[in-house]
Amino acid sequence: MSDGAPKLEVGLTHVAKVIVTDEMTPAHLRSEPLRVLSTPNMIGLIERTAIEAVQPYLAPGQATVGTRVDVAHLAGTLVGMTATITVELTAIDRRKLTFRVEVRDELDEAGKGTHERFIVDAAQRLPRLEDKLNRWKAAGGKPA
Repeated sequence: MSDGAPKLEVGLTHVAKVIVTDEMTPAHLRSEPLRVLSTPNMIGLIERTAIEAVQPYLAPGQATVGTRVDVAHLAGTLVGMTATITVELTAIDRRKLTFRVEVRDELDEAGKGTHERFIVDAAQRLPRLEDKLNRWKAAGGKPA
């Protein structure tokens, strides 16, 4: 959404492929003989693919933040299989971006649903986060 850059439009599609590794499986199941992509890692791959899709269209200083994920995890994707993540931008409402998402492996549809992101200005977001950090410290929080 910057002058001179391509315009972000409904229908934008982006595909990413990732080979599932042991680190992407649920920790409590890593001793099992057949290990699969965990749901949190599937969601992370979806978010990363959506970010990659829109990044070239953002103005300097802009980023996107995830605000909603509604994904059904339909089938296990085994370690060593390739997860193919497809995101399609289906709606733009000012700064809100809505994506249709799908995750497939070589044999099955592993996940599908929707994902929403908002375009934010880092300079405007930073003071709010610094304020939250200070309030947390004042309440006894110990930042990492």
